[in-house]
Amino acid sequence: MTRPDSYRGRFAPSPTGDLHFGSLLAAVGSWLLARHADGAWLVRIEDVDPPREIPGASVRQLETLDAFGLHPDEKVVRQSRRGHLYQDALDRLLRSGDAFECHCSRSDLAASGGVHRRCVARSPRPDPAIRLRVPDGTVIGFEDAIQGPQEQDVSRDVGDFVLRRAEGYWAYQLAVVVDDRAQGITDVVRGADLLGSTPRQIFLQQVLGLPTPRYAHLPLVVDAHGRKLSKSDAALPVDAGNPLPALKEAWRALGQDPVMIEAADGVASLLERARAGFDPDRIPHSGHIALAATHNDGFIFAP
Repeated sequence: MTRPDSYRGRFAPSPTGDLHFGSLLAAVGSWLLARHADGAWLVRIEDVDPPREIPGASVRQLETLDAFGLHPDEKVVRQSRRGHLYQDALDRLLRSGDAFECHCSRSDLAASGGVHRRCVARSPRPDPAIRLRVPDGTVIGFEDAIQGPQEQDVSRDVGDFVLRRAEGYWAYQLAVVVDDRAQGITDVVRGADLLGSTPRQIFLQQVLGLPTPRYAHLPLVVDAHGRKLSKSDAALPVDAGNPLPALKEAWRALGQDPVMIEAADGVASLLERARAGFDPDRIPHSGHIALAATHNDGFIFAP
């Protein structure tokens, strides 16, 4: 990986639960890459999906980051307070004809596998969704700093995607694009489970005339059965009262040399040694990695 002249990264959890090890890995990986580039590291709470939000989760997430020594360089931003920015972008897209009202339900789109190519609604809805128009032949390619070359036919594989849901909630794709621009994010570091969303975001950036940041997708952490952590018992919260074991496990999962941190006797010492010894080229290029610690081991999880 090259070292950019100016770097602004971020960690952006959704408040759907306490931080599990997969979330911690994304936080540590994005923090290390930002520090390696002598850049800024921001935290953004992506709370635009109220039905999935767990009360108090965002507060506990921030407390956990603090316990792990991962302190953002600027004030934490919450998407729930930034609706005016998303509305401004949506209004632009509606005026230009790049966005449109859609009355289709999921059952209407069942025949096309949920891919929207044209409105086939049987009747108008009082609360239509707003979608982005994706012309036929829209193919987006990009170079991921970890996963390598990527390409997706957005028109065929995704279709016209939602910007504002029928319930009135902002779609992730619009909010993340607007916020990355508003915060001046140059480098998006996150889990490989979001790799498939990136072409949509790049296309939306192009339509809005926004710059495209660099992307790096960390391997997705899975349990011993190959299941994503959020779908398994290993989704237990990491232990904020004893952060060193989880930090050491994150260092291992990122492919780093354990010798670099073995003498660390506290969080600050470990992070200082990790920052000095971090080698981005050692990050595994595989799409997923297995968590060495299991539920029964318990040492990285909260009691």
